[in-house]
Amino acid sequence: MRKLFLMASAVFITALCTAQSLQITVKDTKKTPLTGAAVQLTFMPDSTRLTGVTDEQGMVKFDKTEAGLYGVNISYIGYETQDKAINLKAGINNRFEYTLREDALTLGEVTVTARKPLIRQEDDKMIIDPEPIASISTSTLEVLEKTPGLFVDQEGGIYLNSSTPAQILINGREQRMSTQDIATILQSLPPGSVQRIEVLRTPSTKYDAASSGGIVNVILKKGVKIGRTGSVSLGMNQGVYGNQFAGINLNDSGEKATYYFNVNYNYRNSVDDLSATRILALDSTLQQVSRTVSPGDQGYAGFGASYDANEKLSFSYDGRLNGSWRKSDGRNTNLITTTEDLIVSENDNTIDNDSRFFSLQQDLGMLYNIDTIGSEWDTKFGYSFNDNNNAQDYSSLFLLPVNAAITGEGDNLQKRHFFLVQSDLTYHFPYKIKLETGVKSTWQRLESRADYYFRVNGMLVNDNQRTNAFNYRENINAAYVQASKPLPGDFLLKAGVRMEHTNMQGTQTVPGDTSFVINRTDWFPYVYLSRSLFTIASYQMRAYAIYRRTINRPDYQSLNPYIKYIDQYLYEVGNPALQPQFTDNYEVNISFDEMPIFAIGRNYTTDIFSAVVYQDPEFESVAVRTFDNVGKNKETYFRIVGALPPGGKYFFVAGAQYNLNEYEGIYEGAPLTFNRGSWRFFTFHSLSITKTTKLTMNGFMMLKGQQNFYELDTFGQLSFGLNQTFFDRKLSITLNATDVLRTMETQFTLNQGSISTEGSRYIDNQLFGVNIRYNFGIKKK
Repeated sequence: MRKLFLMASAVFITALCTAQSLQITVKDTKKTPLTGAAVQLTFMPDSTRLTGVTDEQGMVKFDKTEAGLYGVNISYIGYETQDKAINLKAGINNRFEYTLREDALTLGEVTVTARKPLIRQEDDKMIIDPEPIASISTSTLEVLEKTPGLFVDQEGGIYLNSSTPAQILINGREQRMSTQDIATILQSLPPGSVQRIEVLRTPSTKYDAASSGGIVNVILKKGVKIGRTGSVSLGMNQGVYGNQFAGINLNDSGEKATYYFNVNYNYRNSVDDLSATRILALDSTLQQVSRTVSPGDQGYAGFGASYDANEKLSFSYDGRLNGSWRKSDGRNTNLITTTEDLIVSENDNTIDNDSRFFSLQQDLGMLYNIDTIGSEWDTKFGYSFNDNNNAQDYSSLFLLPVNAAITGEGDNLQKRHFFLVQSDLTYHFPYKIKLETGVKSTWQRLESRADYYFRVNGMLVNDNQRTNAFNYRENINAAYVQASKPLPGDFLLKAGVRMEHTNMQGTQTVPGDTSFVINRTDWFPYVYLSRSLFTIASYQMRAYAIYRRTINRPDYQSLNPYIKYIDQYLYEVGNPALQPQFTDNYEVNISFDEMPIFAIGRNYTTDIFSAVVYQDPEFESVAVRTFDNVGKNKETYFRIVGALPPGGKYFFVAGAQYNLNEYEGIYEGAPLTFNRGSWRFFTFHSLSITKTTKLTMNGFMMLKGQQNFYELDTFGQLSFGLNQTFFDRKLSITLNATDVLRTMETQFTLNQGSISTEGSRYIDNQLFGVNIRYNFGIKKK
C-alpha cells in the first residue's frame, strides 16, 4: 500500500509552467456568430485535450493554457469541421477567429461527417461510431453483435478481453440485472437511438470495480440543439421466421431547453435447434433433439428533457420504458440407448413458456461546469423497476419402456427495485493536474416467488421441490479518488484507488428457511501510465501500461435457489453460497493516430465462479446447470488491429485476438486442471460506390472457442449491407444480409466431472431484410 501511495503521489510532482489566455471566435460566412460550436484543443507535446462550447457571441475562452503548439478542432452541426494548428505565445492574450462554411453533405441540419472514424482511442477508452452499423441492424443488441472486437454469445453475454462478460452501462449507468434481462432491453432499443459506444477494456477507479471483463457503455441519443427534427423508421428481416419493426423519433430544442421522445415496436420470432449426446454410464447414452420457437412482441419508449439554467448549470431528465411479451414453445425427443443401439427409454417433452417483462428507468442529472477547461461537478439520481413474470406448462410423454405421462404447470414472479445516487467531481488544477473524485450508493431489492404443481387425475398437486420464495437485498457504497499529471519525458501518469463496501443478504423462505449474508469492504487500486513513442507525418504513436484490481459479484439470478425446469434430464438452479471473484489485470497497449492497434495482458483471478454442469446427486440421468466457485484462473491475451482510415471511398478495420485460459481448482468435488486457447478474428469494411450508395461488410470467426467449460468448434458469420439515399439524403433504404453462409451453428463438447456430452446448436441467425428511414420536419430556430 505504501508503494501505491508513493506512485499516486508522483502525480502531483512537476515543474511550474506559465498559463496563457486564449479566446476563439466562430462565425459563419455571413459573419453571424455560431452559438454552441464545439471547440477542442490538443496540446501537441503531450496530447492533453481541452474542450469548450461557444457562447451567444460565438466565443469560447480558455484561461489556463500554456505556451506552445496546439491543434484546434471546431465542429458545428450543419457546417464543415475545421482542423487548424495555432501557436500560443507567452505573456499575451491570444485571440483567433474562424469562419465555418455550410457542409455540402448536410441533410437539412443534420451533418454527415465523411471522415469520422469507426474506432478511435480517447484516453483509456475506445469510442465506436455506430452509424455505419446501425443502418444494417434491427436493434441495439445487433449493433453490438456487429461491432468489430466485441463478441456476443447466444445468451446475450458481451465479451471484450477475457472469458468474463463485460459490464453493460446505458448512459453511464450500471444495470445490475441478469444477462438475459439486459439482453431483452438491448433487443428493444432501436439501433438509431445509439449516439456512440464506449468500450473500456481497463476501466479506471471512476467506474465500478465490478468490471473484470471491462465495460461497454451505450450512450443513447438525447435532444440535440438543431431545432425541430424527426425521423420514421421501419423494416423487416426474414429467416426461418424473422422480425418486423417500426419506430418514430422526435426532437425539439430551443436556446435553453431540449425535449425528445422516441418509440419503437419490434415483433421477433426465432427458432433454436439443439442436438446433444450425453454419456450416462459405460453402457448407455442419452440422445436429445429439440426445437424451440420463440415469438414475441417488444416495445420501447424513451423520453427526456434538459434545461440550461445558465452557461455553467444544466439539468436533465431521462426516462425509458421497455416491455416484452414473449412465448416459447419447446419440443424435444429423448432416447436412452445401449452400446448395441438398443432403445431402453423413449419420451417426448413439451415445454411452453409465456413470459412478460416490464422495465422502467428514470434518471435525474445536474451538471455544473466549473470552468472552461473541463472542471465539472456531475450528480445523478436514478430509479428503476423491473417486473418479470413467467408462466410455464410442461408435459413428458413416455413411450418406452411403458406408456406414461407427467404434466404440470407453474408461475415465477419477480419484482426488482433499484435506487442510485452518484456524484462525481472533476477539477483541473494549475500545472495540468487533473483530480477526479466521487461517491456512489446503490440499493437493490428483489422478491421472487415460484409456485409449481403436478397434474394428477385432473387436480393440481403442489410440487414441493420447485415451489420457492426468495428475497434478496443489496447495498453497495463506493468512494474513489484518482489524479493525473503529465510528467517529464512525455509521460502521463494517472493513479487512484476505489473503496467499495458490499452488503448482500438473501433469504429463502420456501421450501426451507435458509439465508446468506456477504458484508465486506474491499480496496481497488489503479495505475495508468502512457507515453508518446514517436510521430510519423503528424500521426502520433502512443503506448499505455495499466494495472487494476476488480471484483465480479454474482447477480441475483445466480444466487436464487429457484429450480427452472428444462426437461426431465436437465434443470437449472442458483447457488446462494457463491462468493465474489477478484481479478488483478496487467495490460500494455499501443495506439496510432488515436486508433488502438495492439494490446497484450494477463488476468489473475481467484475464487472464480463459473456456470457448471453437475450430475444430480440422486438421479444418474439428470444433469444440473448451476454456478460454483471452482478455483483460480490465469488468462493471457493479446489483440492486434489494423485499419485504413476513413476519408476516401473505402475504409476497413480488421483484427485478431488470442486468449489462453488456465484453470486450477475443484470441479464437482474433484481436482480441476483445464487449459484452452482460442482465436477470434473480426473485420468491418465500407465502400462508397457513389455519393449516395454505400456497401458494407462485417464478420467474425472464432477458432477453438470457449464458453465457461464448454469447448467450441470453429464458427462465425459474414454479413453485408447496401445503403442507398434519396431526396437529398432524407430517405435511406438499406438491404441487409446476416450470416449469409449460415456458419453460426455451434458445435460444443463438455468433458468435466461426471458430465461428458457433445452436440450442436443453431439459432435462427441467417436473415435477409430491408430497413427504411426518413428524416423530416427539420426547422432551424
